[in-house]
Amino acid sequence: MSPTRQDAWTQDEDLLLAEVVLRHIREGGTQLQAFEEVGKRLTRTSAACGFRWNSFVRKQYKSGIELAKKQRKELKKQTAANSGEHLKESVEPNVDPVQRKDEQGLTLADVIRFLEELQKKTGVTIKYEEEKKKYLEQIEELEKKNDALAVENERLSKNLKVMEEDYRSLLEIMERARKMVVLQDEDKQQKVTFQMDKNGNIERVEK
Repeated sequence: MSPTRQDAWTQDEDLLLAEVVLRHIREGGTQLQAFEEVGKRLTRTSAACGFRWNSFVRKQYKSGIELAKKQRKELKKQTAANSGEHLKESVEPNVDPVQRKDEQGLTLADVIRFLEELQKKTGVTIKYEEEKKKYLEQIEELEKKNDALAVENERLSKNLKVMEEDYRSLLEIMERARKMVVLQDEDKQQKVTFQMDKNGNIERVEK
């Protein structure tokens, strides 16, 4: 005999009682079995559990009780349908299982064809992934080469700029040298003059 508890029911105990009772209703069990299960788990008597259910908890779960009853009916229908299907299979033992259709009209042959197609697609996907990986590696290598070329291009651009500056400087030096030569020639020409002597001859006179 289970020990009797005199303390009040907690919310968790009420929830456990409701869950167990609804499960028994849904699975086709009896409420008495549910009360006995809850009593063992809570160390209460099955009578106390039944009194608590009928006096308080049941009122809180009216919609849950209706749903559990509907589920019980559906379970019975499904069980009966499965029994009929098994009986049909036993009556028709010569039916090829490969050609037997399920509820959606699919045969085992259809499933096999689907799996074969799936395997082919999987193989194509694996091949595609391998090619994708190879192309990604090539792209990464090309990006590295592109970065190296960009650095080399920048270096050559700087060298070209320096050469252009040197070339302009050289032109300026040559221009200055040319002007100095021209000025020296002009100076020389300015220092040489000619005059006539007493006899009427022209002679050169250096200044």
